[in-house]
Amino acid sequence: MAKSWVNSAERIGADLHLELAGSGGRRAALIAALREAVRSGRLAPSTRLPPYRSLAADLGVARNTVADAYAELVAEGWLTARQGSGTRVAERTEPLRHAARAPRKAPPRARGPRHDLRQGTPDASAFPRAAWLASYRRAVQQAPSEVFGPGDPAGRVELREALTEYLARARGVRTEPDRIVICSGFAHALRLLFGGKDRDRVLGGTLAVEAYGLPFHRELLAAADVRTVPIPLDEDGARVDRLARERAVLLTPAHQFPTGGPLHAGRRAAVIDWARARGGVILEDDYDGEFRYDRRPVGAVQGLDPERVIHIGSVSKSLSPALRLGWMVLPERYVGDVLAAKGEREAWASVLDQLSLADFITSGSYDRHVRRMRQRYRSRRDRLVAALAEHAPHVEVTGIAAGLHAVLRLPPGTERSTVRAAAWQGIALDGLAGFRHPESPETDMPARDGIVVGYATPSEHAYGAALDALCEVLPPGPV
Repeated sequence: MAKSWVNSAERIGADLHLELAGSGGRRAALIAALREAVRSGRLAPSTRLPPYRSLAADLGVARNTVADAYAELVAEGWLTARQGSGTRVAERTEPLRHAARAPRKAPPRARGPRHDLRQGTPDASAFPRAAWLASYRRAVQQAPSEVFGPGDPAGRVELREALTEYLARARGVRTEPDRIVICSGFAHALRLLFGGKDRDRVLGGTLAVEAYGLPFHRELLAAADVRTVPIPLDEDGARVDRLARERAVLLTPAHQFPTGGPLHAGRRAAVIDWARARGGVILEDDYDGEFRYDRRPVGAVQGLDPERVIHIGSVSKSLSPALRLGWMVLPERYVGDVLAAKGEREAWASVLDQLSLADFITSGSYDRHVRRMRQRYRSRRDRLVAALAEHAPHVEVTGIAAGLHAVLRLPPGTERSTVRAAAWQGIALDGLAGFRHPESPETDMPARDGIVVGYATPSEHAYGAALDALCEVLPPGPV
């Protein structure tokens, strides 16, 4: 009968798997298994083998059986044995025939664009490594032992308490720690709210969305059999007066994505009135809420009625999408259902990262980083506007009061050719048409040509060259 053995002997520092099979006795089976492991290359030259006692204990055989097997393989040249060095796989001047392997070739790396002006990501080179490392160290050193067990699906209380204070101070959010559920980002929040079977869903039915938004979010909702109905936009944001029988609406009120601009104060009040009258709920994507340049930040809609708004935020833009940390600030009636949808244990957001972010916020490092990046991104926005004024004054720039991107309005019929020309020159950017809801009627909101330019993504030293390249591919103005 075959026997599997996985060695965990502490003295060799590595695991080793052997299969003992055959009817010739334990000694013969062990010799055959070791020969096979060396011949196949699983045991490389100079690999140290377990001591007799450890291997014998793991296999349940006599120590002498192991000693005899080792001695025979040493005599045959498969192994070597030296005092103080233990038993090792012998070195060979030529590889064994059966162990010969073709040299591994590194897979070709896809070449990225020369200039990345896509929206949605911050400058990765600006991540505050030293400050984050300091917070991580403090968090690990001070963490109670329970932190290293299964995580609470609501999220660590330290982070929920830190977010309660920060969101109240910086975004005007009214909440308590037990109303916050930690998630891995906005997409994860949508999956928790709309995923699962119909009767188990936190939210269901038709969802009203802005006529322009991220296609990825619409695709995620469509995959969950959620129908999205577009509502038009104008200079004051979403036309919330066009909400009909829907019971839920998704808005980006701080800075409409991607067209730009906050939701007008009158419409903020109107959408709260709609939610109260319909018994509905507002999903507030706090997109770019912390990066406002021309005046004080626009507060969260959630502050107007905490029981009618699900406020969703993350650190994807302010710190890094690699952290996979976000939060939902929930009305009381949804907390239990969201936790049930998430499960009994935290399976998405690292508990240690949660503790690190809590320390990063309470130590003041988060505020300092956001202020520093706000200044940097505002400078980049100003450089973009200045470059366009000099090289392409016919191109209108919109949506620049906040956020990490701008929309460049183009002459009719030039969007697709501009995006193609940019790609040909190694510039990655998005056309405005790709963000338009496919069911948006032209009568409500005529489509306009434009490109969405993310000015946060390039590193500081590469940004000037990216602007020069962008100006080269823009369509010419009228003669």
